[in-house]
Amino acid sequence: MITEGEERSRAKQQPAWLQEYIDSPDKQKQLYKKTLIIVIISQIFGGAGLAAGVTVGALLAQDMLGTESAAGLPVALLTLGSAGAALLVGRLSQRFGRRSGLAGGFFAGGLGAIGVIIAALINSVVLLFASLLLYGAGTATNLLARYAGTDLATAKQRATAVSLAMVSTTLGAVAGPNLVDVMGRFANSIGVPTLAGPFILAAAAFILAGVVLFIFLRPDPLIVSTAIANAKEKNGTGQAEPNLESSPINKNGIVVGATIMVLTQFVMVAIMTMTPIHMEHHGHSLREVGLVIGFHIGAMFLPSLFTGLLVDKFGRTTMAIASGVTLLASGMMAAFAPGDSMFMLISALVLLGLGWNFGLISGTALIVDATHPSVRAKTQGSVDVFLALSGASGGALSGMVVAHSSYAALSLAGATLSLLLIPVVIWSRKTPSKQLS
Repeated sequence: MITEGEERSRAKQQPAWLQEYIDSPDKQKQLYKKTLIIVIISQIFGGAGLAAGVTVGALLAQDMLGTESAAGLPVALLTLGSAGAALLVGRLSQRFGRRSGLAGGFFAGGLGAIGVIIAALINSVVLLFASLLLYGAGTATNLLARYAGTDLATAKQRATAVSLAMVSTTLGAVAGPNLVDVMGRFANSIGVPTLAGPFILAAAAFILAGVVLFIFLRPDPLIVSTAIANAKEKNGTGQAEPNLESSPINKNGIVVGATIMVLTQFVMVAIMTMTPIHMEHHGHSLREVGLVIGFHIGAMFLPSLFTGLLVDKFGRTTMAIASGVTLLASGMMAAFAPGDSMFMLISALVLLGLGWNFGLISGTALIVDATHPSVRAKTQGSVDVFLALSGASGGALSGMVVAHSSYAALSLAGATLSLLLIPVVIWSRKTPSKQLS
């Protein structure tokens, strides 16, 4: 006869499929590799989706509003929307798994892109702004997807796992801006305003990314990693690696990682947002704008594989300092580059993307190191809220600064602000870690 205690014990047992992963390191490795493949495929589509708003969002708003001072609003709105989405996707992922959270975020971003197209058709500024907020869900999800690859990674694989997810974004992200002319002509041929053309691509790309994750991201890596971590703690074997799955939350690690990402995001978005407007003033074509932004986005994601290896080899804080120095060089070059020089503009935006890449991967690795799987997705979503708000602030303020001063002044301000990364890193090395149970 089964006793009440035995009944409770059985109730607490994991499902058979989940227990298989807990008991088998080989199955864990297989799932880790499968997860990376699925994330990579989804990121290729997601990269193409996020590039549309970056490339023509400011130009579309300027065209519809008739004023340059509001040109930074589209990026500000989509990043503000991504802040709310990051919070929701993080909490959905924590409760239901990465699959549900990430797929839902991409589907919302696709709907937002469709809304932008309709807004351009009926010339509705209100619908444009509302749709850009929803479109931001796609950009937030595209970034949050980088965490999915780390769920089953070891400490020495985490930055590399983030890198693999990000480098795959390059294929779509670089192709997107370079399809601006093609999508513009296609849109015009079907009666849609030319500048709304890239959002047709964005809608299809985000929805496809969501479909890939929803269908194929099984078993869910976060659910499996949480069960593994809990089993290690229960068996008393979870103390082998400090500050990892079995450890309490490292508060300082979260603060430092978040600060690094927030500063790099602010500087990058501010300068990137106004570059198309700056180029338009100097007579550059839409094709040339797409080329510069394509190089920039390529530099944001393409170096990721090597960046991850460097972060895992030389440390998170070393690469954070490298981020600050690279962003400084970018801001200085953008400030003093002749407006008609494609080479100088491309070089400045490549450095801008590279500095952001260094900061995002080192900061992400710090966040993963500092959190337990049982709260990891929720914490990551909360951190990415600040990341998105930072981008929103950078996008909104950039238009005001350029309207009342110049693109050079904006670039110099960004260069100066990037230097704050160095004292943050020094503080993190001198301050003992504080942990939260």
